[in-house]
Amino acid sequence: MRKVSVSGLGLRCFKRVVLTALLAQLGACATGGAPTPSRPAAPSAATRGDIVTASDESEARRRARIRLELATAYFGQGQFATALDEVKQALSIDSSLPAAYEMRALIYAAMGDQPRAEQGFREALAIDQRNGSVLHNYGWYLCQQRQYAAADALFERAASLPQTVATSKTLLARGVCQVAAGLYPEAEKTLSRSFELDSSNPATAFNLAAVLYRRGELERARFYIRRVNAAPEQVTAESLWLAARIEHRLGNPGGRDELAAQLR
Repeated sequence: MRKVSVSGLGLRCFKRVVLTALLAQLGACATGGAPTPSRPAAPSAATRGDIVTASDESEARRRARIRLELATAYFGQGQFATALDEVKQALSIDSSLPAAYEMRALIYAAMGDQPRAEQGFREALAIDQRNGSVLHNYGWYLCQQRQYAAADALFERAASLPQTVATSKTLLARGVCQVAAGLYPEAEKTLSRSFELDSSNPATAFNLAAVLYRRGELERARFYIRRVNAAPEQVTAESLWLAARIEHRLGNPGGRDELAAQLR
């Protein structure tokens, strides 16, 4: 199945978002959560009107969290089978962790097992319907499956919540998905909002420039792509090629040729 085309900048960004969001969720697990089913529930810190701290974490939850941290690390290294084994062990210890089902879904998606990936995301949302990380990653997964309307609805929910994924990154993902769906005016609005929230993200600037170029707003497209190419560590063949095409359509052969030379 064809996957959504995103700039190289964007792909690196999304991988970091997935891992950062999961690690942030794991940190949240250390400061509370449901007790394990096999033990009677003691009054929680929140119930007592106290501030929840790491000492409120049960022993089972702590062991499950450590397993999930290992799974996340293995996933980041591309060791999917090992990551899946760690997730299974985490769930056998504590089956109430939405991040574990999310991680399992991401692993299955990476392995090409779409039915199990779908099931994992649904199970994670069944536990916590307001989990911003799950909504974000489930939305991106559906976008890759070309289920654009369903993906957009999840991104909209995620962007409205306090979440472990920054709102600017959720808007970036939503904008890229809207481009894939051919919704260019909507994508421009979404990516512009993402840029307002975080102007330092080169993936946002690149994708916004690409949308503006497609819509014929060349001066604005030039502004955003120049921001990307102004930093040597951000320059890619894609960003130079887009900049060269913009200069060509603006009737600036000198600028086009200079960019072409850099590209070569």
